[in-house]
Parts: sequence; structure tokens; C-alpha cells
Amino acid sequence: MLKHLVAIALGGSLGAVARYITAKNIQSLSGQLFPLGTLFVNMMGSFLIGIAFSIFENIAVSRDLRSFLTIGFLGAFTTFSTYSLETIALLRDGELKLGISNFLLNNLLCLMMVFIGLATPKILLKIIR
Repeated sequence: MLKHLVAIALGGSLGAVARYITAKNIQSLSGQLFPLGTLFVNMMGSFLIGIAFSIFENIAVSRDLRSFLTIGFLGAFTTFSTYSLETIALLRDGELKLGISNFLLNNLLCLMMVFIGLATPKILLKIIR
């Protein structure tokens, strides 16, 4: 059990640092009021968790590695709480269009990215074979 918790904690630490660096860089490159950095990490995390689960359905992976990647790394890499806070902040600041856009884009695009992530390994295997 301790090994499992350490795997999750290590994944979470790496995911949090990766999220911070990625989101900050995307946001500063965009120069926008709209929180593109958060949207990007949420979309990438959704895509990657789709890929991970598709692979885990076909390849035996240890529980520790699965938890390291999904619960730890991707759980910390994506950020529902930051997305929620940024949406509320936009709405409070009177940025109704941006707030609603942030809400819709995070929900719709992230669900779409999970779907694409789940399909990607299957498509790649068909191409390779």
C-alpha cells in the first residue's frame, strides 16, 4: 500500500510542476485575458488519459504505474479547481462572453479530447499493421 501511495504522490508532484510550467508558458505566449493555459493543460490531460486508458485495456500495466500516471500525474496536471475559479473570476469581472466560453470550451473540448485519446491508439495500431 505504501508503494502505491508513493507512486501516486510522485506522479502528482511531477504533474503539478508540469502543469504550472506548461500553463504559465502557454498563457504568456497567448497574451490573452482568456485563460488559454488552463484550457490547454485540461485538454492535453484529457487526451492523455484517454490514450492511457485505451492502452491499459490492451496491455497489462501494474497498478502502481497506472495510478502514477492517471491519479498522480494526470490528476495533478489537469486542474478543475483553477478552471472553475477562472470562470467565476471572468463572470465577476463582467466578462460574460469569456466566462461562458471558458465553461463551454473546457467541458466540450476536454470530453472530445478523451474520446480522441481513447481512439488514437486503436487507429495507430491499424495504421502500423
